[in-house]
Amino acid sequence: MSTFIDTARSQFPSLASGYIFADNAGGSQCAKGVVDRISDYLLNTNVQLGADYSVSVLSTDRVKEGSIAASKLLNAKSSDEIAFASSSTMAAENLARALEADIQPGEELIITGEHEANAGPWKKLAARKGAVIKVWSVRTYQSTPNNPYSVYLDVEDLLPLITPTTRLVAFTACSNILGSIVPVKEVIKASRAKAYEVGVRKIEFSIDCVAYAPHRRIDVQDWDVDYCFLSLYKVYGPHVSALYARSNSLEQSLSALTHHFLRVSSVSDKLQPGGPGYETIYGVTGVLSYLLSLTPANNLKDSFRAIAEHEQTLIRPLLGFLKSQESRGVRIVGDEHAGPTRVPTISFVVTGERAIKSKDVVKVFDQKGDIGIRYGHFYAHTLVDSLTPKIDIDDAVVRISLVHYNTVQEVEKIIGILRDVLA
Repeated sequence: MSTFIDTARSQFPSLASGYIFADNAGGSQCAKGVVDRISDYLLNTNVQLGADYSVSVLSTDRVKEGSIAASKLLNAKSSDEIAFASSSTMAAENLARALEADIQPGEELIITGEHEANAGPWKKLAARKGAVIKVWSVRTYQSTPNNPYSVYLDVEDLLPLITPTTRLVAFTACSNILGSIVPVKEVIKASRAKAYEVGVRKIEFSIDCVAYAPHRRIDVQDWDVDYCFLSLYKVYGPHVSALYARSNSLEQSLSALTHHFLRVSSVSDKLQPGGPGYETIYGVTGVLSYLLSLTPANNLKDSFRAIAEHEQTLIRPLLGFLKSQESRGVRIVGDEHAGPTRVPTISFVVTGERAIKSKDVVKVFDQKGDIGIRYGHFYAHTLVDSLTPKIDIDDAVVRISLVHYNTVQEVEKIIGILRDVLA
């Protein structure tokens, strides 16, 4: 594993400073290979696409390579199923707008209280179309009776929400607050079976993979998902998002957001009005190359297996320390246990007679000057606001979000600071 971590860290010049980046769920560091591609594009091929002159041909090919790279990251059948946007929030909003004509009044849209990117667009769509919003809410782990904030999504709470008028289910593959992985394939399979049983007109699934993509491989084909999006700037790349839409949905569910005279043959033709910077799309090729470089086999399956294994070395000591502070009033928000369904996005609060505000915990780290963590609701406003006992929504939780280029030594330093804060 030392070879793995050395290989990973060597590709991020920012890590050489010694600064501990522990707010990665808000945005990871960018791999050098990504920056090199963006620079090369802007310096050498920064022209309009689609012309016949040689530089435009090369530029067009490079942007196409970015779409192909994104399709491989998502395991889509074709790059024609990929569109880009400036952020995942914009990608989801574009998707909701394109679905609007196919949503009937009274139909039901099921959402979760996770990041608002995959909730807000559907709420607004429901208001425009007279559709009904239902919320798939979290439940508390039975194994943690002393911690009411140890919550998760259970498919058994979703299935009763599906009725003959259900049209869409939008949920997260991994919570950016709870750090727990939702078994997407199993949820969709069970939901489709329930939908068939009750006789829905049409049911589709929109999956928010923003907090999932840095830690596990996405597989839209295996999951049997209709729509899926991720933010590349949280997966070691540029500030751009990728949106997948199944080809059948492209033909049967989505209306074009682009100019009326354009030939519609791909998701980008329908869901990419204007589009993000071409250089950022080409930069996505660097994300794929970086991930493939992490293991000798040069395949995503092995790379993400190595990522998951290393991340457990980060999760175990940090969760273990926080759990040991339960009598001090520390409560982990989400899954308290390490394991394959847990990523190193770890949130907590300090409650009780000696409660400490989340912002005051973070302030101590800020004063150190060489480490970055954060507090807040992280746009999962509905989730945080639903927790009981109530949490101050403006103070919310402390979040430490690590990825595979973080080290055990960095975790030890974080624990040392927390120990002093809680003393």
